[in-house]
Amino acid sequence: MTISGRVSQSAFDGARLRVILLLDLYDGAQEQFLEAYELMRRQVASVPGHISDQLCQSIENPSQWLITSEWESAPPFLAWVNSEEHVETVKPMHACVRDTRSMRYSILRETGHQGPRTTDAGPAGVQVAARVGDGVARHALTFTVKPGSESKVAEILAAYESPQAQVDEKTRLRRTSLFMHGNRVVRAVEVEGDLLAALRHVARQPEVRAVEEAVNPYLEQDRDLTDPESARVFFTRAALPAVHHVAAARPAPPGGLRRHALYYPAREGRGTDLARLLAAQDAAAAEDPDSPVHASTVFQRDDIVVRLVDVTGDLDLDPPAALGLKGPRKAAVLERLLDGAAIGVEGSLQTDRNLNRLLSHADMLPITDRTAAGS
Repeated sequence: MTISGRVSQSAFDGARLRVILLLDLYDGAQEQFLEAYELMRRQVASVPGHISDQLCQSIENPSQWLITSEWESAPPFLAWVNSEEHVETVKPMHACVRDTRSMRYSILRETGHQGPRTTDAGPAGVQVAARVGDGVARHALTFTVKPGSESKVAEILAAYESPQAQVDEKTRLRRTSLFMHGNRVVRAVEVEGDLLAALRHVARQPEVRAVEEAVNPYLEQDRDLTDPESARVFFTRAALPAVHHVAAARPAPPGGLRRHALYYPAREGRGTDLARLLAAQDAAAAEDPDSPVHASTVFQRDDIVVRLVDVTGDLDLDPPAALGLKGPRKAAVLERLLDGAAIGVEGSLQTDRNLNRLLSHADMLPITDRTAAGS
């Protein structure tokens, strides 16, 4: 896809991906860790999109290790790291590791490569142009609650007290937006600085812990956030990564912007394709001065796709633009990718009636949207 100059984050730029995992091992756990790594290495070698990996040990502190891996692009890595197979594969490592930190980078420039690897756009698998960032990291969590408990869960989630915005001298919570669609909860966060530090900071706050404990009885999947292994599995399964973000350069209107979350359940195995379609549409909208979509973040995990949009005016003033379907044949493409039965809209999306129904059904219920002072 063509990447707009307004895009600050994208998993769909075609670049190869470098993943860096920093680990701090418990004393005496090296041999156990090496056995666990060999098991993981053999399994990940067969994952589509995986190219290679390296295991390194610090020459200064033997308890510090580094795993790097290279992938053909971001989507196959994200599919793997968010899978149940990955959850089971990395379990043997948990008893060995005191702390971890994962970082993901598109390969922008490269030297020393052997053999031809070029396309018309430049080196194959290498991101040609650097994206312009806005200093904000975006992430979301999603989970489901027991049917019939939706109103009670919404009441609990709406009542929590916001944690302190300033995490440390470099990290600040900027915005938290929480929505529901039926029994599915989506919590999106925006962070200036270190995303992991911010998430850990939030998890430690008493007011947040109290809300999470109050929600626990209503969850479809049990969790115990006081148990590190249970918490790790929950957050791995609940992760809803941001795969694309774009914002227009034009100033926001005097009346401000309205934030909406739209839910797009994909047909089995088509989540990445659906997210890619929406990302391309929003990149184009950022260059269109008449588009009501001012900024968009697409989140995707498996066949769950959520699009967070900041728009001018009401969504129903321009349903195709609000849904990310502006232009010929876009509705037909979405129709092939969307699980219409799951969203309650079956039939052709090329009619105004069904487009309006889809917009109504996809628009998630806002629970909270809190911006830190000064953001």
